Amino acid sequence: MTDRFFDLFSYQFALRGLLAGLCIGVACSALGVVLVLRRLSLIGDGLSHVTFLGAVVGLLLGSSPVYVAIPVVMASSLLILRLTEKTRMYGDTAIGMVGSFGVAGAVMLASLGGGFNSDIFGFLFGNILSVKPGELYASVAVLAVALGFMAVFYRELMSVSFDADFAKTTGVSAGRLNVALVLVTSVSVVLAIKMTGAMLTSSLIIVPAVTAIQVARGFKSAIIISCALSAVSVLFGLAASFMMNLPSGATIILFNIFFFLASAPLKRLVLRRHVL
Repeated sequence: MTDRFFDLFSYQFALRGLLAGLCIGVACSALGVVLVLRRLSLIGDGLSHVTFLGAVVGLLLGSSPVYVAIPVVMASSLLILRLTEKTRMYGDTAIGMVGSFGVAGAVMLASLGGGFNSDIFGFLFGNILSVKPGELYASVAVLAVALGFMAVFYRELMSVSFDADFAKTTGVSAGRLNVALVLVTSVSVVLAIKMTGAMLTSSLIIVPAVTAIQVARGFKSAIIISCALSAVSVLFGLAASFMMNLPSGATIILFNIFFFLASAPLKRLVLRRHVL
């Protein structure tokens, strides 16, 4: 079993998937802390459905599904913000509307184009071992942009996350910050599809962030813990899937869920020691 674990690092495709998974997992989990606190965590679910539509369009055009999906998803994220700002829709309603259109459009186009095939199912359920070199480079770039964005606008993001009204009175442009946040999230979601598929991508954003918020004592520590949990889940999940021939995306998410379940007794233990 140990030999098979180290065999994981001897294959280029597996190493490429691991590195891309670490980059995207950390990016999603860092952004997830802000999205969860802003009650926008479900945007990952809606955008993953739109990514499915973009991937189908790319396949029908004979182009790269990932690179076709990126502008489609970015435009959809801006549409969600527009709907919440200019109509009486709540955020979750706008996300549900756009996400539903993404799935319906994808199914319709796939049917007109000859039905589902293995490539489309790959975007539904993910295949981290199919990551291409260009997608790895894009994952590294997205990680750099996501962490850079959070570092540069750390104080503004913390202020908006905990008290949006107070942030506005101090001169923070919540609208521009939201636009930048959803655009970075959009690209992260598109690349995360290769890891976990459209069905599970939102879990990469939500679960590590919620787990970290349960045990962290501050905004910065929540981001650090979320990123660490995501990285460990990707490493252990990919290794377990490789050794036991399990679906990699689902295995990674199950490790994330395990850490969430373990956080409850850990939180009680920390609170008990704090009281004593």
